[in-house]
Amino acid sequence: MNRSELKTLAKESLKGNWGIAIGAMLLYMLITYVLGATAIGSIFLGFIVAGYCAVNLNLIRTKTAKIEDLFSGCNNFVTNFVAYLLMTIFTFLWTLLFIIPGIVKSYSYAMTMYILNDHPEMSASEAITESRKMMNGHKMELFVLHLSFLGWILLSVLTFGILLLYVEPYMQATQAAFYEKLKTMPVIENN
Repeated sequence: MNRSELKTLAKESLKGNWGIAIGAMLLYMLITYVLGATAIGSIFLGFIVAGYCAVNLNLIRTKTAKIEDLFSGCNNFVTNFVAYLLMTIFTFLWTLLFIIPGIVKSYSYAMTMYILNDHPEMSASEAITESRKMMNGHKMELFVLHLSFLGWILLSVLTFGILLLYVEPYMQATQAAFYEKLKTMPVIENN
């Protein structure tokens, strides 16, 4: 996958939509901060993560999104809850082996919430399995795509986080574009 094409697609989807993208990001960050502050609250993160994926998918697909999209994960609350919980548990267990396997596995599960947005009829475990299949042979591509934003992230530190108002929506839209492109590619089978 061509990183510059994905980033161009992301920038095009954000034109005229920066207000929605930044508003959704700030609300997402606030909700995840509040919910993540307690163990009980953190179990509800799955629906908001799914909703944030929906916002970015809508921007990539239709160049429109609404703040309400952030709460679309409530429509499939139980599945999103279970998917997020399983992803967290699996990543934690792989991380116990060493840090690197945990990171690799987190990339295996990276498309789960996007898949659930497209296929709400799937169970959490089916979506995780589908994400693992989709990401087979593509984990390094997504990792390098994430690394390509490192300069922006470092600049954000120098601006005391203000630049994140630009960088975070850009990164999330680019990841949604990655998913859209990945969906069209044949699945690479494990040997």
